[in-house]
Amino acid sequence: MKKALRIIIPVALILAAAGYGLFYYVSNKTKWNDYYVNGNTSGNLYNNGLFCEHNGKIYFSNPNDRFYLYSMNTDGSDVKKLYGDVASFINADDNYVYYVRNNVSKDWKFAFLHFNTNSLCRYDLKTGKVLILDPSPSIYASLLGNYIYYVHYDTETASTLYRVKIDGSELEQVDENPYFTCSANGQYFYYNGMKNDHNIYQMDTDTGVSQTICQGNYWMPSADNDNIYFLDCEANYSLVRLSRSQTEPVTVVSDRIESYNVYGDTIFFQRNNLNGDAALCRVGTDGSNYQVITEGNCTNINVTSDYVYFSRVGQEGTFYRMPVNGGEITTFNP
Repeated sequence: MKKALRIIIPVALILAAAGYGLFYYVSNKTKWNDYYVNGNTSGNLYNNGLFCEHNGKIYFSNPNDRFYLYSMNTDGSDVKKLYGDVASFINADDNYVYYVRNNVSKDWKFAFLHFNTNSLCRYDLKTGKVLILDPSPSIYASLLGNYIYYVHYDTETASTLYRVKIDGSELEQVDENPYFTCSANGQYFYYNGMKNDHNIYQMDTDTGVSQTICQGNYWMPSADNDNIYFLDCEANYSLVRLSRSQTEPVTVVSDRIESYNVYGDTIFFQRNNLNGDAALCRVGTDGSNYQVITEGNCTNINVTSDYVYFSRVGQEGTFYRMPVNGGEITTFNP
């Protein structure tokens, strides 16, 4: 019996160790996307990506808890803290949440969002573990398939366009310019020139080749399958639309636009004309049904299937929400 035990116990220990090793390997193995999933909407990412909807969940930066990473259902129920990182530029797929960590700042007003940014991170929805994809300051992160495209900063090259695979490998510079990659549509993303022109371009991330979509002095493109929206800098920063079949853009909103967010057939935008009529507004993508939501200067306009979220300039520590189809504005208290 003792002889049998001397054989059984080591074998059992070996099998247990092998089982643990297999479990550790499987639980830590990167789950790849099998298509060009896009991690968030362009409108949300242009507005600092503080809310992100995926598979019936909202991943968001909680203003009631130092802007840490949280999740909730689309109706605002089942609020859960995921991780104690100040999170912005949130993206998600079936397995992970990707975000820019901003822990270097203690500023509750989000003034740090364009300065002093910190590392690019991946949160595992199954294990709760965080993997740092790029330890350098990062901003404007956007998921396209199995890569994150973003603006990376270092002391040698300043701000440039980078990408990294979702397991942290293949970290590389894509372009010397810090192009915003907010507007992704499948394998493509759309951006405006910064150095030599302000044309609208489309980059094919499969080939790395860019092509000119529209020539002019434009800013902040947001593309879907049918149209590309952008601001016309030569026409008072008005909002224009270019359909895939057109060669010249048409005006949707002639007001001066500070920020905007296209969601479905509605555009939410911050109006700020020189006559002092600042207001958060909404309009149909065809320019119809123009409405003022609330007067004053608003920012961080993020949209999900149920609600529009925003804050007021100078009071970024408080968020408000309104049903996406209109209704009462209430304070967002997750």
